[in-house]
Amino acid sequence: MNFLTANIGPKKHQSLAEQVEQKLLIYLKANNFNIGDQLPKEMELAEQLGVSRNVVREALSRLRMMGMVKSKKRKGMVITEPDLLSGLTRIMDPSLLGKDNMQDIFELRLVLEVGMADLLFVRKKVEDIQELNDIANREAADEACQTSQAVRSKYEVEFHGKLYAMSGNSTLSRFQKMLLPVFNYMVAVEATLDKAPAKGKINHFDLIDSLEKGTAAQFRKRMREHLTPHYTRL
Repeated sequence: MNFLTANIGPKKHQSLAEQVEQKLLIYLKANNFNIGDQLPKEMELAEQLGVSRNVVREALSRLRMMGMVKSKKRKGMVITEPDLLSGLTRIMDPSLLGKDNMQDIFELRLVLEVGMADLLFVRKKVEDIQELNDIANREAADEACQTSQAVRSKYEVEFHGKLYAMSGNSTLSRFQKMLLPVFNYMVAVEATLDKAPAKGKINHFDLIDSLEKGTAAQFRKRMREHLTPHYTRL
């Protein structure tokens, strides 16, 4: 079967370049292309697809934008490993996102922080706990935390950012950094509410205590309580 010319049923209003892009993706998967493998030449692809070379070039350009292929000297177009978060990084801006999307993203952040407990307990180190204690102690000694939401948010971001780093999952850590603009926006929105959300009874010291002496299940429960203000808003 020729996967390049197979009829895959183009979607309504789908351009020719989009159809070619879709067929190329099917072709790559069906033929088990691996990272570093060379693609057929543009002219060869154009002949097999029965389209112009310009259309093939546009389709390949779309794949390049997704980080799936790149051009290399003497080899032409080769398969690359896509950066999973590169596209999201560019658009993670509250000014570009609607309220529903920002709400969804913020809820995803809450789910991640409650759900990372098992990773933390597998990969935590003594020096990690010491660093968390340092952050919590600086927060407790900073009198500005009593009056400034911005200062409290700064320590919240630093503490939770350390937890993401402790997970040992680079995608999680990058995702947390991407979420910061949305997090800051949502915190600012909460500050404008007529009635402030109920505060959680669990502070950063309590979370550290769970990491040192407790279990992953206990940490999850305490993290959920710690995030009470945000869940209350839901």
